[in-house]
Amino acid sequence: MPVCSVEDSSTTPMPRVLLICALACASCSSPAPVAPQAVERSRVAMGSLLRLSAWTTDEAAAVAAFDQVFREFDRLEALFSVWKPESDVVRINSAAGRQPVAVSADTIAVLEAAAQASDWTGGKFDITFSALADIWKFDHDQDNTVPDRRAIEARLPFVDYRLVQLDRAARTAYISKPGARVHLGGIGKGYAVDRAAAILRERGFRDFLIQSGGDLYVAGRNGNLPWKLGINDPRGPAGQTFATLELGDGTFSTSGDYERFFIKDGTRYHHLIDPDRGEPATGTRSVTIVADRAMLADVLSTGVFLLGPTAGIALIEQLPQVEGVIVSATNQVLISSGLKGRLAMLALPTNAP
Repeated sequence: MPVCSVEDSSTTPMPRVLLICALACASCSSPAPVAPQAVERSRVAMGSLLRLSAWTTDEAAAVAAFDQVFREFDRLEALFSVWKPESDVVRINSAAGRQPVAVSADTIAVLEAAAQASDWTGGKFDITFSALADIWKFDHDQDNTVPDRRAIEARLPFVDYRLVQLDRAARTAYISKPGARVHLGGIGKGYAVDRAAAILRERGFRDFLIQSGGDLYVAGRNGNLPWKLGINDPRGPAGQTFATLELGDGTFSTSGDYERFFIKDGTRYHHLIDPDRGEPATGTRSVTIVADRAMLADVLSTGVFLLGPTAGIALIEQLPQVEGVIVSATNQVLISSGLKGRLAMLALPTNAP
């Protein structure tokens, strides 16, 4: 390291000594700290685009953490998928009415949370809606056809969340009725987002964003600003928002009838199926839930959507650490008490069928 040396003033003019020291000491000073930058990566996971962003001075560490998150989504998809032959869900469904199936701790946690959400919503959130999934096709097999009512009614006896029995001690799951089956599409992604947040925190990140489809988690700040999240206009152009909310260390999940749908003979048919009727729910256009856990927000955005605006906003007000925004089928906007004064309305949602 360069060292400042002062010459004898009797032989060297003082101004020269001061100049030498100033130049040398300037070279001794520490480099300016590097400002954090946003590092982003994305890929398809669990059937949706998974987007990750973190503010950091160590891009390599962020990329390594993101890779771990991507691997975790893949691991959970292998447990929860209805399309992977050896998944926990496929094995549970295959053994319906015959025997309990040993499953992972992750699957037990998700099934327990699903049962709680079903109780809260009076059965409107129901993972056994899967009995209707092969006649209402809204996944990659969407065919834009409306099933015959007789076909729907034949499946309704197999839709009942109480058919799913769990044994936490033995870590088994059992469907008590042959032909019934479960689908974790309304909850599994939220669980994965919570796991992703835990991974990023464990690796030392404090300012980050995780977005998977309609499920979004933010922590800390977006650089020097709070995270500002927008609520999609359910009838507006893609990407148009009608309200925004500043949020830190929380989660934001939206379910809407505009995500996977088709219109036939002037009627909108979408993927959020009312388990009591076996048809798409008709009272709501979108529900956004704000909570402290992504899995909680995920199940409630679906459950509240199916409950409808009046019962849905009543449930939100009863639950601690839960807030929400509902757009009804008549385009009315209902805002929970904890968001009033925090939610910025940009415009009324577009009113269209």
